[in-house]
Amino acid sequence: MPVLTRLIPSPVVVDIRPGALDDLAGVLADERISQSGRLAIAVSGGSGARLRDRIAPSLPGATWYEVDGGTIDDAVRLAGDIKAGHYDAVVGLGGGKIIDCAKFAAARVGLPLVAVATNLAHDGLCSPVATLDNDAGRGSYGVPNPIAVVIDLNVIREAPVRFVRSGIGDAISNISAVADWELSHRVNGEKIDGLAAAMARQAGEAVLRHPGGVGDDGFLQVLAEALVLTGIAMSVSGDSRPSSGACHEINHAFDLLHPKRAAAHGEQCGLGAAFAMYLRGAHEEAAYMAGVLRRHGLPVLPEEIGFTVDEFVRVVEFAPETRPGRYTIIEHLDLKTNQIKDIYADYVKAIGS
Repeated sequence: MPVLTRLIPSPVVVDIRPGALDDLAGVLADERISQSGRLAIAVSGGSGARLRDRIAPSLPGATWYEVDGGTIDDAVRLAGDIKAGHYDAVVGLGGGKIIDCAKFAAARVGLPLVAVATNLAHDGLCSPVATLDNDAGRGSYGVPNPIAVVIDLNVIREAPVRFVRSGIGDAISNISAVADWELSHRVNGEKIDGLAAAMARQAGEAVLRHPGGVGDDGFLQVLAEALVLTGIAMSVSGDSRPSSGACHEINHAFDLLHPKRAAAHGEQCGLGAAFAMYLRGAHEEAAYMAGVLRRHGLPVLPEEIGFTVDEFVRVVEFAPETRPGRYTIIEHLDLKTNQIKDIYADYVKAIGS
Protein backbone atom coordinates (compact mmCIF):
# COMPACT_ATOMS: atom_id res chain seq x y z
CA MET A 1 0.00 0.00 0.00
CA PRO A 2 1.48 3.40 -0.92
CA VAL A 3 2.45 5.87 1.77
CA LEU A 4 -0.19 8.60 1.50
CA THR A 5 1.23 11.04 4.01
CA ARG A 6 4.60 12.14 5.29
CA LEU A 7 5.81 12.77 8.79
CA ILE A 8 6.64 16.41 9.51
CA PRO A 9 9.27 17.17 12.15
CA SER A 10 7.59 19.62 14.48
CA PRO A 11 7.30 20.36 18.22
CA VAL A 12 4.90 18.26 20.29
CA VAL A 13 3.98 21.40 22.23
CA VAL A 14 3.63 24.99 20.98
CA ASP A 15 2.37 27.33 23.69
CA ILE A 16 2.11 30.98 22.61
CA ARG A 17 0.02 33.28 24.80
CA PRO A 18 0.20 35.77 27.66
CA GLY A 19 1.18 33.93 30.84
CA ALA A 20 2.56 30.84 29.07
CA LEU A 21 5.65 30.88 31.29
CA ASP A 22 3.52 30.24 34.36
CA ASP A 23 2.68 26.79 32.98
CA LEU A 24 6.22 25.89 31.86
CA ALA A 25 6.59 23.25 34.59
CA GLY A 26 3.50 21.48 33.28
CA VAL A 27 4.83 21.49 29.74
CA LEU A 28 8.17 20.08 30.86
CA ALA A 29 6.48 17.37 32.94
CA ASP A 30 5.08 15.83 29.74
CA GLU A 31 6.44 12.27 29.70
CA ARG A 32 7.73 12.85 26.17
CA ILE A 33 9.96 15.60 27.54
CA SER A 34 10.89 15.02 31.20
CA GLN A 35 8.89 12.72 33.42
CA SER A 36 11.56 12.78 36.15
CA GLY A 37 12.07 16.55 36.21
CA ARG A 38 15.83 16.28 35.61
CA LEU A 39 16.47 19.23 33.30
CA ALA A 40 19.48 21.21 32.11
CA ILE A 41 18.43 24.83 31.67
CA ALA A 42 20.68 27.18 29.71
CA VAL A 43 20.19 30.89 30.36
CA SER A 44 21.94 34.10 29.43
CA GLY A 45 23.10 36.72 31.89
CA GLY A 46 20.26 38.92 30.64
CA SER A 47 16.60 38.11 30.06
CA GLY A 48 16.89 34.43 30.93
CA ALA A 49 18.71 35.04 34.21
CA ARG A 50 16.10 37.60 35.26
CA LEU A 51 13.39 34.97 34.89
CA ARG A 52 15.29 32.29 36.81
CA ASP A 53 14.06 33.34 40.25
CA ARG A 54 10.49 33.29 38.98
CA ILE A 55 10.73 29.83 37.40
CA ALA A 56 13.21 27.94 39.60
CA PRO A 57 10.82 27.08 42.49
CA SER A 58 8.56 25.15 40.10
CA LEU A 59 11.52 23.17 38.69
CA PRO A 60 13.32 21.72 41.73
CA GLY A 61 15.06 19.01 39.70
CA ALA A 62 16.66 21.42 37.24
CA THR A 63 20.31 22.42 36.96
CA TRP A 64 20.96 25.92 35.64
CA TYR A 65 23.81 26.79 33.29
CA GLU A 66 24.67 30.39 32.48
CA VAL A 67 25.99 30.77 28.93
CA ASP A 68 28.30 33.68 28.17
CA GLY A 69 27.55 34.21 24.48
CA GLY A 70 26.66 32.66 21.16
CA THR A 71 29.87 31.06 19.92
CA ILE A 72 30.59 27.49 18.90
CA ASP A 73 32.97 27.31 21.88
CA ASP A 74 30.14 28.33 24.22
CA ALA A 75 27.90 25.63 22.74
CA VAL A 76 30.58 22.91 22.96
CA ARG A 77 31.34 23.91 26.55
CA LEU A 78 27.64 23.73 27.43
CA ALA A 79 27.37 20.29 25.83
CA GLY A 80 30.31 19.07 27.90
CA ASP A 81 28.76 20.35 31.13
CA ILE A 82 25.40 18.77 30.31
CA LYS A 83 26.99 15.46 29.35
CA ALA A 84 28.48 15.19 32.83
CA GLY A 85 24.99 15.10 34.32
CA HIS A 86 21.97 12.87 33.81
CA TYR A 87 19.13 14.81 32.23
CA ASP A 88 15.94 14.13 30.33
CA ALA A 89 15.98 17.32 28.26
CA VAL A 90 17.69 20.66 27.67
CA VAL A 91 15.85 23.97 28.00
CA GLY A 92 17.08 27.10 26.23
CA LEU A 93 15.68 30.15 28.03
CA GLY A 94 16.48 33.51 26.48
CA GLY A 95 17.12 35.12 23.12
CA GLY A 96 18.37 33.64 19.88
CA LYS A 97 22.00 33.15 20.92
CA ILE A 98 21.11 31.14 24.00
CA ILE A 99 18.53 29.05 22.20
CA ASP A 100 21.01 28.30 19.40
CA CYS A 101 23.69 27.30 21.92
CA ALA A 102 21.16 25.07 23.67
CA LYS A 103 20.05 23.55 20.35
CA PHE A 104 23.61 22.65 19.43
CA ALA A 105 24.42 21.29 22.90
CA ALA A 106 21.23 19.21 23.03
CA ALA A 107 21.97 17.72 19.61
CA ARG A 108 25.54 16.94 20.62
CA VAL A 109 24.48 14.97 23.72
CA GLY A 110 21.36 13.45 22.13
CA LEU A 111 18.68 15.13 24.26
CA PRO A 112 15.47 16.89 23.24
CA LEU A 113 15.46 20.69 23.32
CA VAL A 114 12.74 22.96 24.68
CA ALA A 115 12.92 26.55 23.37
CA VAL A 116 11.58 29.22 25.72
CA ALA A 117 11.95 32.45 23.79
CA THR A 118 12.18 35.81 25.52
CA ASN A 119 12.13 37.82 22.30
CA LEU A 120 10.92 37.47 18.71
CA ALA A 121 13.98 38.78 16.88
CA HIS A 122 14.11 36.11 14.15
CA ASP A 123 12.78 32.76 12.92
CA GLY A 124 15.55 30.63 14.47
CA LEU A 125 13.63 29.80 17.65
CA CYS A 126 11.97 26.76 16.02
CA SER A 127 14.29 26.07 13.09
CA PRO A 128 16.51 23.00 12.53
CA VAL A 129 19.56 25.27 12.46
CA ALA A 130 21.87 26.66 15.15
CA THR A 131 23.69 29.81 14.06
CA LEU A 132 26.89 30.27 16.05
CA ASP A 133 29.94 32.50 15.79
CA ASN A 134 33.22 30.77 15.03
CA ASP A 135 36.80 31.67 14.09
CA ALA A 136 35.77 32.15 10.45
CA GLY A 137 32.88 34.45 11.30
CA ARG A 138 29.53 32.70 11.66
CA GLY A 139 28.37 29.20 10.83
CA SER A 140 25.05 27.37 10.53
CA TYR A 141 24.83 23.91 12.07
CA GLY A 142 22.06 21.39 11.44
CA VAL A 143 20.20 20.29 14.58
CA PRO A 144 16.83 18.68 15.38
CA ASN A 145 13.76 20.86 15.82
CA PRO A 146 12.84 21.78 19.40
CA ILE A 147 10.47 19.26 20.98
CA ALA A 148 8.52 22.15 22.52
CA VAL A 149 8.27 25.91 22.08
CA VAL A 150 6.98 28.24 24.79
CA ILE A 151 6.51 31.96 24.14
CA ASP A 152 4.99 34.13 26.85
CA LEU A 153 3.68 37.29 25.20
CA ASN A 154 3.95 39.15 28.51
CA VAL A 155 7.68 38.44 28.49
CA ILE A 156 7.94 39.47 24.84
CA ARG A 157 6.38 42.83 25.72
CA GLU A 158 9.13 43.41 28.31
CA ALA A 159 11.91 43.00 25.72
CA PRO A 160 13.18 46.03 23.77
CA VAL A 161 10.82 46.79 20.89
CA ARG A 162 13.69 46.56 18.40
CA PHE A 163 13.59 42.75 18.83
CA VAL A 164 9.96 42.62 17.73
CA ARG A 165 10.71 44.87 14.78
CA SER A 166 13.57 42.59 13.74
CA GLY A 167 11.24 39.58 13.82
CA ILE A 168 8.76 41.44 11.63
CA GLY A 169 11.42 42.03 8.98
CA ASP A 170 12.56 38.42 9.10
CA ALA A 171 9.00 37.06 8.79
CA ILE A 172 7.98 39.38 5.94
CA SER A 173 11.15 38.50 4.01
CA ASN A 174 9.69 34.98 3.55
CA ILE A 175 7.56 36.37 0.73
CA SER A 176 10.62 37.42 -1.25
CA ALA A 177 12.51 34.22 -0.36
CA VAL A 178 9.73 31.97 -1.67
CA ALA A 179 9.54 34.05 -4.87
CA ASP A 180 13.28 33.42 -5.35
CA TRP A 181 12.77 29.69 -4.77
CA GLU A 182 10.03 29.62 -7.39
CA LEU A 183 12.26 31.56 -9.80
CA SER A 184 15.01 28.96 -9.41
CA HIS A 185 12.44 26.23 -9.99
CA ARG A 186 11.32 27.83 -13.26
CA VAL A 187 14.79 28.65 -14.55
CA ASN A 188 16.96 25.83 -13.22
CA GLY A 189 14.47 23.11 -12.34
CA GLU A 190 15.38 23.31 -8.65
CA LYS A 191 12.99 21.13 -6.70
CA ILE A 192 10.52 23.12 -4.66
CA ASP A 193 8.61 21.73 -1.71
CA GLY A 194 5.10 23.09 -2.09
CA LEU A 195 4.13 22.54 1.54
CA ALA A 196 7.21 24.31 2.88
CA ALA A 197 6.74 27.17 0.43
CA ALA A 198 3.06 27.53 1.38
CA MET A 199 3.82 27.55 5.11
CA ALA A 200 6.58 30.14 4.80
CA ARG A 201 4.68 32.39 2.40
CA GLN A 202 1.49 32.37 4.46
CA ALA A 203 3.49 33.09 7.61
CA GLY A 204 4.98 36.14 5.92
CA GLU A 205 1.66 37.26 4.48
CA ALA A 206 -0.04 36.98 7.87
CA VAL A 207 2.44 39.46 9.35
CA LEU A 208 2.44 41.70 6.27
CA ARG A 209 -1.36 42.03 6.16
CA HIS A 210 -2.07 42.27 9.89
CA PRO A 211 -3.39 45.74 10.79
CA GLY A 212 -2.04 45.67 14.35
CA GLY A 213 1.20 46.98 15.76
CA VAL A 214 4.08 45.95 18.00
CA GLY A 215 2.11 46.74 21.14
CA ASP A 216 -0.90 44.53 20.35
CA ASP A 217 -1.20 41.01 21.75
CA GLY A 218 -3.08 39.96 18.62
CA PHE A 219 -0.24 41.09 16.38
CA LEU A 220 2.45 39.57 18.63
CA GLN A 221 0.54 36.27 18.56
CA VAL A 222 0.52 36.25 14.75
CA LEU A 223 4.20 37.22 14.58
CA ALA A 224 5.23 34.50 17.04
CA GLU A 225 3.19 31.89 15.17
CA ALA A 226 4.69 33.04 11.86
CA LEU A 227 8.25 32.64 13.16
CA VAL A 228 7.45 29.15 14.50
CA LEU A 229 5.81 28.10 11.21
CA THR A 230 8.81 29.39 9.29
CA GLY A 231 11.11 27.19 11.36
CA ILE A 232 8.90 24.18 10.69
CA ALA A 233 8.86 25.04 6.97
CA MET A 234 12.65 24.81 6.97
CA SER A 235 12.40 21.36 8.56
CA VAL A 236 9.89 20.27 5.94
CA SER A 237 12.14 21.36 3.08
CA GLY A 238 15.38 20.23 4.69
CA ASP A 239 17.11 23.58 4.27
CA SER A 240 16.64 27.33 4.70
CA ARG A 241 15.19 27.90 1.20
CA PRO A 242 11.65 28.79 2.38
CA SER A 243 12.98 31.79 4.31
CA SER A 244 16.27 32.69 2.68
CA GLY A 245 16.71 34.22 -0.76
CA ALA A 246 18.10 37.50 -2.06
CA CYS A 247 16.84 39.14 1.14
CA HIS A 248 19.18 37.04 3.27
CA GLU A 249 22.05 37.26 0.78
CA ILE A 250 21.86 41.05 1.18
CA ASN A 251 21.73 40.63 4.96
CA HIS A 252 24.79 38.37 4.98
CA ALA A 253 26.65 40.78 2.70
CA PHE A 254 26.03 43.62 5.16
CA ASP A 255 27.36 41.39 7.96
CA LEU A 256 30.48 40.28 6.08
CA LEU A 257 31.43 43.61 4.48
CA HIS A 258 30.60 45.73 7.52
CA PRO A 259 30.71 43.47 10.60
CA LYS A 260 31.01 46.36 13.05
CA ARG A 261 28.31 48.50 11.44
CA ALA A 262 25.68 45.95 10.49
CA ALA A 263 22.15 46.48 11.76
CA ALA A 264 19.82 43.86 13.24
CA HIS A 265 19.28 40.70 11.19
CA GLY A 266 15.59 41.36 10.58
CA GLU A 267 16.13 45.01 9.71
CA GLN A 268 18.55 44.06 6.96
CA CYS A 269 16.37 41.18 5.74
CA GLY A 270 13.28 43.38 5.54
CA LEU A 271 15.14 46.06 3.58
CA GLY A 272 16.64 43.38 1.34
CA ALA A 273 13.23 41.83 0.74
CA ALA A 274 11.61 45.11 -0.32
CA PHE A 275 14.48 45.85 -2.71
CA ALA A 276 14.46 42.28 -4.08
CA MET A 277 10.73 42.54 -4.76
CA TYR A 278 11.43 45.69 -6.76
CA LEU A 279 14.26 43.94 -8.64
CA ARG A 280 11.90 41.22 -9.81
CA GLY A 281 9.49 43.80 -11.22
CA ALA A 282 6.90 43.54 -8.43
CA HIS A 283 6.89 47.30 -7.97
CA GLU A 284 3.50 47.66 -6.30
CA GLU A 285 4.26 44.79 -3.94
CA ALA A 286 7.64 46.33 -3.10
CA ALA A 287 6.01 49.68 -2.30
CA TYR A 288 3.37 48.00 -0.13
CA MET A 289 6.00 45.96 1.71
CA ALA A 290 8.11 49.06 2.28
CA GLY A 291 5.05 50.88 3.62
CA VAL A 292 4.32 48.13 6.13
CA LEU A 293 7.95 47.96 7.23
CA ARG A 294 7.92 51.73 7.76
CA ARG A 295 4.70 51.53 9.75
CA HIS A 296 6.42 49.18 12.16
CA GLY A 297 9.50 51.39 12.44
CA LEU A 298 11.78 49.33 10.20
CA PRO A 299 14.25 50.74 7.65
CA VAL A 300 13.61 50.46 3.92
CA LEU A 301 16.61 52.48 2.71
CA PRO A 302 20.29 51.80 3.51
CA GLU A 303 20.73 55.41 4.66
CA GLU A 304 18.30 54.64 7.50
CA ILE A 305 20.79 52.16 8.96
CA GLY A 306 23.87 54.27 8.31
CA PHE A 307 25.02 53.14 4.85
CA THR A 308 25.63 55.21 1.72
CA VAL A 309 24.13 54.38 -1.65
CA ASP A 310 27.55 53.28 -2.94
CA GLU A 311 27.98 50.96 0.04
CA PHE A 312 24.57 49.43 -0.59
CA VAL A 313 25.37 48.93 -4.26
CA ARG A 314 28.52 47.06 -3.24
CA VAL A 315 26.44 44.97 -0.79
CA VAL A 316 24.08 43.93 -3.61
CA GLU A 317 27.05 43.12 -5.88
CA PHE A 318 28.66 41.00 -3.18
CA ALA A 319 25.44 39.28 -2.06
CA PRO A 320 25.67 36.21 -4.37
CA GLU A 321 29.06 35.33 -2.90
CA THR A 322 27.47 34.77 0.51
CA ARG A 323 25.48 31.74 -0.66
CA PRO A 324 27.32 30.05 -3.55
CA GLY A 325 24.96 27.90 -5.58
CA ARG A 326 21.80 29.63 -4.40
CA TYR A 327 19.84 31.17 -7.26
CA THR A 328 17.86 34.32 -6.58
CA ILE A 329 16.72 37.38 -8.50
CA ILE A 330 20.18 38.91 -7.98
CA GLU A 331 21.94 36.01 -9.72
CA HIS A 332 19.22 35.92 -12.36
CA LEU A 333 19.64 39.56 -13.37
CA ASP A 334 23.46 39.54 -13.05
CA LEU A 335 23.49 43.31 -12.69
CA LYS A 336 26.52 45.56 -13.08
CA THR A 337 27.35 48.42 -10.74
CA ASN A 338 25.69 51.16 -12.77
CA GLN A 339 22.58 49.05 -13.32
CA ILE A 340 22.19 48.51 -9.56
CA LYS A 341 22.58 52.26 -8.99
CA ASP A 342 19.91 53.05 -11.58
CA ILE A 343 17.48 50.48 -10.20
CA TYR A 344 18.07 51.69 -6.67
CA ALA A 345 17.24 55.26 -7.72
CA ASP A 346 13.99 53.98 -9.24
CA TYR A 347 13.26 51.98 -6.09
CA VAL A 348 13.62 55.08 -3.94
CA LYS A 349 11.13 56.94 -6.12
CA ALA A 350 8.71 54.02 -6.12
CA ILE A 351 8.52 53.56 -2.36
CA GLY A 352 8.25 57.28 -1.62
CA SER A 353 9.47 59.10 1.45
